[in-house]
Amino acid sequence: MRMSKLFGLTLREAPSGVEVASHGLLLRTGFIRQLAAGIFSYLPLAKRSIGKIEKILREEMDAAGGQEMSMPVVQPAEVWERSGRYTATGQELVRLSDRRNREMVLAMTHEEIVAGLAAGEVDSYQKLPRLVYQIQTKFRDDQRPRAGLIRAREFTMKDAYSLDRDEAGLDRQYNTLHEAYFRIFARCGLPAIAVGADVGIMGGSMAHEFMYLASVGEDTILICDGCGYTANRQVARFRKPIAEAEEQRPIEKVSTPGANTIESLARALQMPESRTAKAVFLVAMVDGSERFVFAVVRGDMELNETKLANAVGASELRPALPEEVRAVGAEPGYGSPLGVEGAHVVVDDTIPASSNLVAGANVEGFHFLNVNHGRDFEADTVADIAAAGDGSLCPECGNAMRAERGVEVGNIFKLGTRYSEALGASFLDSDGERKPVVMGSYGIGVGRLLACIAEEHHDEDGLTWPVSVAPYHVHMVAAEVGEVAEGLYEGLVSAGVEVLYDDRRESLGAKFKDADLIGAPIRLTLTPRSLQKGGVEIKARLSPESFVVPIEEALAAVRKEISDLEAELSPGDSTTPASRESLA
Repeated sequence: MRMSKLFGLTLREAPSGVEVASHGLLLRTGFIRQLAAGIFSYLPLAKRSIGKIEKILREEMDAAGGQEMSMPVVQPAEVWERSGRYTATGQELVRLSDRRNREMVLAMTHEEIVAGLAAGEVDSYQKLPRLVYQIQTKFRDDQRPRAGLIRAREFTMKDAYSLDRDEAGLDRQYNTLHEAYFRIFARCGLPAIAVGADVGIMGGSMAHEFMYLASVGEDTILICDGCGYTANRQVARFRKPIAEAEEQRPIEKVSTPGANTIESLARALQMPESRTAKAVFLVAMVDGSERFVFAVVRGDMELNETKLANAVGASELRPALPEEVRAVGAEPGYGSPLGVEGAHVVVDDTIPASSNLVAGANVEGFHFLNVNHGRDFEADTVADIAAAGDGSLCPECGNAMRAERGVEVGNIFKLGTRYSEALGASFLDSDGERKPVVMGSYGIGVGRLLACIAEEHHDEDGLTWPVSVAPYHVHMVAAEVGEVAEGLYEGLVSAGVEVLYDDRRESLGAKFKDADLIGAPIRLTLTPRSLQKGGVEIKARLSPESFVVPIEEALAAVRKEISDLEAELSPGDSTTPASRESLA
C-alpha cells in the first residue's frame, strides 16, 4: 500500500478528551475515528489489524473444535423474555419496535438464540458435544463509554457456545477454551491472566475473566503471589480479621453530634473502626420490582455490591434516597437495623461474630453502644458481602494479597441448563431419557483486544505492534531514488511481503515520525546515503540499531526479521492455571 493512496490521515496531536494512550494513538495513526460516544469507524489500517486478530481467533477456535456461524443481532424480545433476561437486564439492552409494533432487541450476546437453534438441531446424545462461534458486531448502550475502544457501545465480539450432554462434557470444553484463550492472547502479544469472576446476568455456576493488567482498567484484581489465588474484586474471598470474643453488654444510647461517618464516629468515641457497624442503604431490583435493602458490614470493611446483589437475587442496585431511608424507620448517617420495617436486612458474616458493636440509633446525632446481632436485631440474610482490597489476606494461604487494575479482554462461563431449559433444548440420551443440553459461553471483544495491544505496545514515539497483528510488517521510507525504490517495493509485494510504502512528497523527518507513530515492526530506508553504504537500511521498530544489506538481499533479510519476530510470539505452554479456583 502506498501512503499517497491510503485513506486516513495521521495527526500530530491527539484530540482533546482522550483519556488513555491507546485511544490517542489509534486516533493519531488514523486507525479509528469517533462518530459518537462509544461508536467508532475502523479505517483501513485498523481493519487490517482487526482482520489478523480475527484470523487468530478463527484458527484457535477451529482447533478447539469450533464451527463458525452467524446469528441475527436484531432479535424478538419474546426470546429474551423466555430466558428472563428481558426484564432482568437494564437499559444497556436496546429495546425497539419494528413496523408491526413487535418488540425487538439489539442483542448483546446470543445464548438464547443458540439454545433455540439447539432445540431444533440437537435431538440425540449422538449430536453432542458441539461448539459453535461467530464474530459479529454487537451493541450495548453503556451509560459510561470511555477510553476509546476499551469501553465502547458498538463493538465486535467473538462469542462461542458449547453444547454438551452433561457437566463432565462442559468441564472438558471449558478447559479446552481456557487453554485456547491463553494461546490467542499470546499470539496477539498481550499478557493476560485468568481470574475467578461473577456470573452476572449470564447466570450459571462458574465464570473466569481473562484480564490484561493495566492502570487504565476499571476492574480490580486481587492476586496472591504466595499461592497463585486470583479473583476479580467482585467475587474475591479473603480471610477476615476475627473479633475478640467478649460478653455481651447492655445496649446504651449515646450522643454523637456530627459523627455521621465511620471515621468521625470512631474518632469521637476513641475506638477502632472494627468496633463499629457500617450501614449502607440501597434499593434492589428483584424479579422486576424494587426492594429496600439494608446492608451492614463492619466499620473497617467496605461493602461489595456484587456480592450483595447475588445474596438478594438483585439484577440492579441503586443508592436509596433520603426519603426512602426514613420511610423504613432509619436515619441517613445514623442508621442501624434496630426497629426498621419493610427492609431486607443483609449483614456480612463477620457481624454475628462481632460483639458489642456501635451502630446508629436511627436518630440524628445519636448512636447505640453494645449492639449485638441475635439479641438486638435479626438479619434476613447473613452472607459474605465485604470487599477485599490491597493487603487483604488470601483465603487459601493467608498471605497478604495485592490489588491490581485490569481490563477484561475475554470471559468464559459455565451456563449449565438455564437457557436450554427455557428455550426447550433437550436431547434423547443413551438411557432413553430426555435431558436438557448443558451449555457454556465464551467471549472475546475484538476491538477491546486491539486497544489493549496498543496500550501494551507503544513508546514515546508511537505504536510498536507485534508482528502478528501489525497492519503491515514493513514500513518503507524512500527519498530521491525513484526507480530503485519502486523496484524494491514491487519486488517485496510480489514476494508476499506486507509493505506500507511512504511515497508522499514529505520530508524524510516527517516520514520517519509517521513510521514510528504507525509502528510497523520493520522499517526499510532507501536513500542516496543508504545506497552509498551498500543498499537498503533495515531497522526493527524496537531496536536502536540498524544495518544495511544489498538491494538483492533485502527480501531474504526482511523475511528473516519477520520470522524472528514471529518466533518471539510462540504461545509455548498454554496450560498455566488461571488461579487456585478449580476449572472443574
